[in-house]
Amino acid sequence: MKGKNIVIIGGNSGIGKALADQLSDAGAHLFLYSKSGNGTNVLDVSVDFDQILDLPEVIDGLVYCPGTINLKPFHRIAISDFQNEMDINFFGAVRVLQACLKGLKKSDSASVVLFSTVAVQTGMGFHAGIASAKGAVEGLTRSLAAEWAPSKIRVNSIAPSLTDTPLASNLLSTPEKKEASDKRHPLGRIGSPEDLANAAFYLLSENSSWMTGQILHLDGGMSNLK
Repeated sequence: MKGKNIVIIGGNSGIGKALADQLSDAGAHLFLYSKSGNGTNVLDVSVDFDQILDLPEVIDGLVYCPGTINLKPFHRIAISDFQNEMDINFFGAVRVLQACLKGLKKSDSASVVLFSTVAVQTGMGFHAGIASAKGAVEGLTRSLAAEWAPSKIRVNSIAPSLTDTPLASNLLSTPEKKEASDKRHPLGRIGSPEDLANAAFYLLSENSSWMTGQILHLDGGMSNLK
């Protein structure tokens, strides 16, 4: 990864920060953006924009980390809730991908990493909003992988289960909640930011150079095991 230009959206906390730390140690040139700033360039992915300022001319890797956790019974999910889920998870990714496409095409081996959720493959109550939005991300992943393959741009997604990030803090706010969440996973624990960062690093690297259009299920066995 030494000398590679990597753009990370959502690079100031959680999975994005863990990945940025790994990439920095590997010698990559990082371009970090987040809504809150905190050491990164400010970018609100829910707002239309034509370009992201200060993008490198050549983009070797692009990672889109923003997400939502808004679990409600279906009858209590307002249309505005669905729209917010789509804005952050799907349309934000679309805007960023369109802004970065020119730079990705200039790379000899570009890689895009998006994030889905285990709830797309495995039906879970109260997940209608996020599962719908991330289902769109999975469709986008496969479509762009096919369309961009001639340009040697790889596109893959990671579909995690519950991960110990600031986004999930309400679900893990007590030792009892954390223990119950651990027990729901066949491997006996929820994910860590480093677990997901390791997978994203792999997808960005040449070690995955023959992999595109895939949804990598990184969920402690939740999607396939009982």
